[in-house]
Amino acid sequence: MTRLRPVPMTALVTSLGVVPMAIATGAGAEVQKPLATVVIGGLISATLLNLLVLPAHYVCFGRVQAPAGDTEISAGVRTALAE
Repeated sequence: MTRLRPVPMTALVTSLGVVPMAIATGAGAEVQKPLATVVIGGLISATLLNLLVLPAHYVCFGRVQAPAGDTEISAGVRTALAE
């Protein structure tokens, strides 16, 4: 939850910085346009993976620390008890 705002903001600012390369028509545009589209696509996919897929993997495969005194196993995930 802490990273919900900084991650999309960073990707958005970087994508907006690359947009001029993506719409360029001058000298060198034939090299800049494909590079810019790849960078923008990579930022979008990396942001989605970082915000959706990675937390889901933590929940499914990671060890979740249980609150103090809680010994139940929830949702099939073995919880790590606080020592």
